[in-house]
Amino acid sequence: MTSTPVDPPVGGPPPPPTTPGSEADLGSRRGRVVRELLGNPLGLVGGGLLLLVVLVAVLAPLITAYSPTEVDFDLPFQKPLTEGYPLGTDDLGRDVWTRIAYGARASLLVGLIAVGLAVAVGTPLGLAAGWWGWLDAIVSRLTDLMLAFPFLVIAVGLAAINGASLTGAAVALGISQVPTMVRVVRAETIRVKQLEFVTAARSLDASSGRILAQHVLPNTASTIIVQATVIMPVAVIGEAILSFLGLGIQPPTPSLGIMLSDAQQYIFRAPSAAIFPGVAIAVICLGFNLFGDALRDALDPTSRR
Repeated sequence: MTSTPVDPPVGGPPPPPTTPGSEADLGSRRGRVVRELLGNPLGLVGGGLLLLVVLVAVLAPLITAYSPTEVDFDLPFQKPLTEGYPLGTDDLGRDVWTRIAYGARASLLVGLIAVGLAVAVGTPLGLAAGWWGWLDAIVSRLTDLMLAFPFLVIAVGLAAINGASLTGAAVALGISQVPTMVRVVRAETIRVKQLEFVTAARSLDASSGRILAQHVLPNTASTIIVQATVIMPVAVIGEAILSFLGLGIQPPTPSLGIMLSDAQQYIFRAPSAAIFPGVAIAVICLGFNLFGDALRDALDPTSRR
């Protein structure tokens, strides 16, 4: 009696299972994240808005016809769509479109510095607090103390101490966001260190530093990235508020907050001088919020409502 040969399954053998936290697992997740982002309409809108803002900020010298500080006392309060001035002029005859383009550059720069500072300081503190229990009590009490004050109060205080400048505003905003970053990373570290692959690394007598660098940090990176997209719009709004109050970027350097401050006294005579900077701030924040929500859903599908 002869046996009937069994055809191999269509598509070949199933792929080998990936170990959570391994390079293969991280690579598979990266591919899934890209597919999820490309399939999210709101995420694409947010990404498109951010790309547009970045291009305008980077290419400002090429897409504007004037200097952001160039004044023309003969042409104040020109209306939008006036020849040579697509968004009109302000009280000093400066081109509103040019100042918005350069102001967006300043806002993004402040946001990047603030995010970089919050990540650089908050990530190691959060990892250490989540890994070592004795250190957790100290770090958590310090973050609770800072979180007792609204971030704007901390930012205004630090900006007043360090002096009014772009760097001072960025540092103040970054420090004010450190406690939030610490809490987020700490919570994620506590979750990851309970997983099996971390327990296996511990059983092999791997040092705490090695486990944190090779296992915990890569698996908390997605949370850190999402939190960075949350900090960016907060920093952009914070920079506008500080500049509006005179504690951020100083004139004649263009800033969206300065433009709003200068235009408030002429709001009825030339409303466009205040509307367009406000719209620019809203577009930047909307782009980051939409893209951040899409990125969160892609990185953690269970977060979908």
